[in-house]
Amino acid sequence: MIERYSRKEIKKIWDEKNKYQIWLDIEIAAAHAMEKLKLIPNGVAAKVRKEASINVDRIHKIESKVHHDVI
Repeated sequence: MIERYSRKEIKKIWDEKNKYQIWLDIEIAAAHAMEKLKLIPNGVAAKVRKEASINVDRIHKIESKVHHDVI
């Protein structure tokens, strides 16, 4: 993204932390659905929402070892 042509609001959309937050939100929604289907125990989604955190530097470090962006 070219810095001088980017608004703060648009840059946030494409920010890596935002990308990972969206991925996490999707995983939590999937966990809620799996709880309803009794595929996983109740409370898993809530626990993940409460305890999960996004650390982009750590993600990059892991990706450099495994050579995969969604592992």
